[in-house]
Amino acid sequence: MTEVNDTNKIISPPRSRLRRFFRWLKIFIIIYCGGGILLYNFQDKFLLHPVAVQPGYHYKISEPFEEINIPINKDENLNVIRFTTNSKPKGAVLYFHGNMMNVSHYAGHALNFTRKGYEVWMPDYPGYGKTTGVISEKKLYDEALLVYKLANTKFPKDSIIIFGKSLGSGIAAQLASIKDCRRLILETPYYSIPSIFGHYVPFYPVSYMSHFKIPTATYLQQVAVSVTIFHGSKDEVIPYNNSLRLRKVLKEGDEFISIPGGRHNDLSTFTIYQQKLDSLLRD
Repeated sequence: MTEVNDTNKIISPPRSRLRRFFRWLKIFIIIYCGGGILLYNFQDKFLLHPVAVQPGYHYKISEPFEEINIPINKDENLNVIRFTTNSKPKGAVLYFHGNMMNVSHYAGHALNFTRKGYEVWMPDYPGYGKTTGVISEKKLYDEALLVYKLANTKFPKDSIIIFGKSLGSGIAAQLASIKDCRRLILETPYYSIPSIFGHYVPFYPVSYMSHFKIPTATYLQQVAVSVTIFHGSKDEVIPYNNSLRLRKVLKEGDEFISIPGGRHNDLSTFTIYQQKLDSLLRD
C-alpha cells in the first residue's frame, strides 16, 4: 500500500500542474485579448479630453481676443481664438494646444507671446470648444493648414511662428514640414503617438492598433527652419526619454532645451524657459 501511494504521488502532480497551466494560460489569453479590444475601441478616450461649448458661449478670457469662425462645410466649423496686441503686431504665433478641454484651458499661455508684440492664433480641434466635426488625424492637419493660410493673408511667412504643445506638437511639426515659417517651437513633444501608447502598454502591438500616428520625428526631418524643443525632466505625461529621442533627428542649429525638474504643465514657470523663449521672440 505504501509503495502504491508513493507511486501515485509521483505520477499525479505533473498532470495536475499541466491542467493548472492551461487553465491560467486560457485566463491570461482572455484578459489579454479583452484588454486589447478595450484599448483599440477606447484609446481615443485616453488620448483626447475635449470639452465642447455652445456657439453662443462667451469665453471668460482676461486677454484681449476675437473669435474667427471658418466654415468647413454646412455641418462643420473651425473656431480660432485670435489674441491681439495693443500695438502693431510683429507677427503671429500659430499655437496648437494640448489634448485637454478647449482653448480656454490654454489661453493664459498667449501672454508669453502677446507681451512681446505677437498675435496668437489658437484653433480648437474638432469636438473641442466651438469647433465641430469628427476628429481625425487628417482633419487635424487640414485645419492647421487652413489656420496658416488665413494668418498668411495678414502676415508674411517669415513673421509666422508655429508653436505646438503636447498633442499639438506633432500637428505643428507636420505644418512646419510643408509650409515656410520663421521658426518651429515645440513644448513637451512626443516621438509619435504609438510610442506614447507603447510606454504605458508595452505588451500590445500599438504601432498597428493606434488610430492616430502623428509621427513627429518623421516630420521634423522635413522642417527647413530652426527648431527649438522644451521638455521637463519630470514630465509625468509624455516621458522625458520619449521626447529625448527627437534629438537624433534634429539638424545643425536646432535646440533641445532640457528643464530639470520640469513637469508637463509648469515649464513656463521656469526662468530658463522664459529667458530662452524671450530670446527666440527677439531674434
